[in-house]
Amino acid sequence: MTRSQAIKQAQAQFDSGQFQLILARRIAMPTESQNPARAEVLASYLDAEMRPALEAMGFACQTLAHPRAQSPFLFAQRIEDAGLPTVFGYAHGDVIRGLETEWKEGLSPWQLTERDGRWYGRGIADNKGQHSVNLQALANVLRVRGKLGFNAKLLIEMGEEVGSPGLRGLCEIHQELFEADVMIASDGPRLSAERPTVFLGSRGCLNFDLVIEARKGAHHSGNWGGLISNPGIQLTHAIASIVSPTGQIRIPEWVPATMPPAVRRALVDCEVDGGVDGPIIDLQWGESGLSPAERVFGWCSFEVLAFKTGNPDAPVNAIPPRAWARCQLRFVVGIDPDEILPALRRHLERQGFSMVQVASARDEVFHATRLDPDDAWVHWALTSIATTSQKKPALLPNLGGSLPNDIFAEVLGLRTLWVPHSYPGCSQHAPNEHLPPELLREALTIMTGLYWDLGDGKTPHGLQR
Repeated sequence: MTRSQAIKQAQAQFDSGQFQLILARRIAMPTESQNPARAEVLASYLDAEMRPALEAMGFACQTLAHPRAQSPFLFAQRIEDAGLPTVFGYAHGDVIRGLETEWKEGLSPWQLTERDGRWYGRGIADNKGQHSVNLQALANVLRVRGKLGFNAKLLIEMGEEVGSPGLRGLCEIHQELFEADVMIASDGPRLSAERPTVFLGSRGCLNFDLVIEARKGAHHSGNWGGLISNPGIQLTHAIASIVSPTGQIRIPEWVPATMPPAVRRALVDCEVDGGVDGPIIDLQWGESGLSPAERVFGWCSFEVLAFKTGNPDAPVNAIPPRAWARCQLRFVVGIDPDEILPALRRHLERQGFSMVQVASARDEVFHATRLDPDDAWVHWALTSIATTSQKKPALLPNLGGSLPNDIFAEVLGLRTLWVPHSYPGCSQHAPNEHLPPELLREALTIMTGLYWDLGDGKTPHGLQR
């Protein structure tokens, strides 16, 4: 009954093809949370797939609901002893739309397919592959040790890809039920495919619309050109006032006053690498004086996600009456989310763009969070991962993307450790989502080792926040 035996169990289970079969069954369930027609599939993923797997490991399961949530939540817990450390886990079983017609020939989002050294399928990276790794790692520890040696709680939702509606309210209602020493979960990408990674929070995210409604209808550009305003041109200039030509944000309230020294130290040896299929980094883009890692993990970024004026599919000789843009601000700790849109409104007024309407694109806003990189639980996790992988893991103060981590950190008051099992070039949210199987194999050994170490009595259990 040793740690090495549990690691060997993980490797053998993966090499036998058993893990691949489990993952294939889960990927075959089209759990698209943006598609109302998938409501039954979303519920079935919890009831027919997750619940049996957890109950087989001795977890007590219960279905939870919240009025704002489109789908139910599954909560599972295995309490071995009140004096042991308690670990809270989180996962989501919903996926982005399959986009079936856009995948490479011979590939389907709903069929796990191995090709050219990769496993393809919707959800393999986000998030079915990742939580399947963690569940199997728990099973490996139980099989070898006969017990976990710690208390485990797990919350699975089916609405993360639509903004996690109801999750905050659910956690507010069930704070005592979800109480734990630390949260350990998996989502998002590693820094690179080859390097195990831990991140401690996430950037916040606010999507918003900029709109100019100039008039009711379009007018002939020959008769009216030069006489009436063009909202497309006006909105272009309004957006250009927000950022420099090289992407530097020009609204002071949208950037932090400084970057904490602990964040800078953590990012010194972190090199952003999207892999062979990833884009080439534009070194002149974004905030000057920062490394690429600091720009994406330690700073804020503004993006235009979509822009429309006139009829792009069939342009006509007419001045359009309307222009619209969907924009986004990713922000770090230190930015007040309640001030983002008011600051934008003030900026547009100062720049002479009072005709631009500003509106949030959705109700849920992911806040920025970041656990202290010097926290004892962080050092404990890094040591465990290094012991298993024989690699120095990357430590990211926060993910460049956004997760509902603020709910766990602020509402539940948990230390949050994320151990991702994906990589930047995985085509997450796009056609041809995939992962290299060797990454999943390493992840399974890392998590088996991590859960083993949680039960050996040498954790920072009992520390106060």
